[in-house]
Amino acid sequence: MSLEHLKTVDPAVYQAIRQEEARQANHLELIASENWTSPAVREAVGSVMTDKYAEGYPGHRYYGGCENVDTVEDLARQRVLALFGGEHANVQPHAGAPANMAVYFTALKPGDTLMGLELSHGGHLTHGSPVNLSGQLYRPVAYQVDPVTERIDMDQVREKALAERPQIIVAGASAYPRSWDFAAFRQIADEVGALFMVDMAHFAGLVAAGLHPNPVPYADFVTSTTHKTLRGPRGGFIICRQSWAKAIDKTIFPGLQGGPLMHVIAGKAVAFYEAQQPSFQAYQKRVVANAQRLADRLMAKGLRLVSGGTDNHLLVIDVKSSAGITGKEAQERLALVGITVNKNTIPFDQEKPTVTSGIRIGTPQVTTRGLGLDEMDRLGDLIADVLTAPERPAGDRLREWAGVVQELAEAFPLPGLDSRD
Repeated sequence: MSLEHLKTVDPAVYQAIRQEEARQANHLELIASENWTSPAVREAVGSVMTDKYAEGYPGHRYYGGCENVDTVEDLARQRVLALFGGEHANVQPHAGAPANMAVYFTALKPGDTLMGLELSHGGHLTHGSPVNLSGQLYRPVAYQVDPVTERIDMDQVREKALAERPQIIVAGASAYPRSWDFAAFRQIADEVGALFMVDMAHFAGLVAAGLHPNPVPYADFVTSTTHKTLRGPRGGFIICRQSWAKAIDKTIFPGLQGGPLMHVIAGKAVAFYEAQQPSFQAYQKRVVANAQRLADRLMAKGLRLVSGGTDNHLLVIDVKSSAGITGKEAQERLALVGITVNKNTIPFDQEKPTVTSGIRIGTPQVTTRGLGLDEMDRLGDLIADVLTAPERPAGDRLREWAGVVQELAEAFPLPGLDSRD
């Protein structure tokens, strides 16, 4: 998109945006929760829809002049249900966290028990972490992964649920590299009289492409972001059973939010349309294939992966045991050569969350750029060399490794990038 007006009006912000474009163009982004939207999505998000207030829902607004924003919100709701199934959708949540909180505010009372995957085992802050409102307003209990397999043990989940009798059970994670058994969760929820919610923010794109089990037939509530694997704008949505539709909508507005971000909802509608195309399914197949190829290469180079591999778009490397460095150090080393990752806890981590014993790696954005299996082999070799080197890369070694990253970045440019001054 042209930034000529911004360049004239606010050179400081213009320069920061251009520098971020250059950073993303010249680095390889391997953060599992990041992706690169299509030019069409970006145009929708940058459109005049940003200027329109539209409190309420299509056909029932508190402002006049909403006929066109009603069209895009209806399209977004229809398209997301076409993608995933389900009975009712709300596409107004500004992000995944408020979508999750909307479910809790709708279905729980303060002090009710909420059970989700423990944060350090791959869960998310909003699944009952004590540092988050979800763990302060409600009584949080956590299930964990098995200490040997590092996979979710459904027998342990059942035992925890029977002992704690939660009002809601949450499945979903931010750093779990395996698929989920939603049918087993549903059975446990029914046994203890709990509601069942799935946060599919990370793997929604894989679900849309038929590459991951679909939680919608099993869950009372399904929440998600619209970026990550779904490759849309930053935002969220909720799919629920019809019996909860009015309550969910009322919680979102007027309970939690005022005017919806209609420019972002327009971008969501475009992303949901793009996700229905055959090319999107092909893309998601490459995302998973790349993640699995990268995992295999890293393990062949001697690095230990949590759970021994991946079923989806992400993998978690235990750098403490296999490279002798912390996650923080690993993130910093890779940044020096132009690879962006994030430090991440591993199950039963002994390091602080600000340090960690692991890093999380994802393949959505590099796959959007066009990198394939051969490039995953090169990346795996490079990552392993950087992490297992006796010291941080410097001098000729740094230039050599950074040169490999730059070569790949230039060979696979970001689609639609306009880096003109």
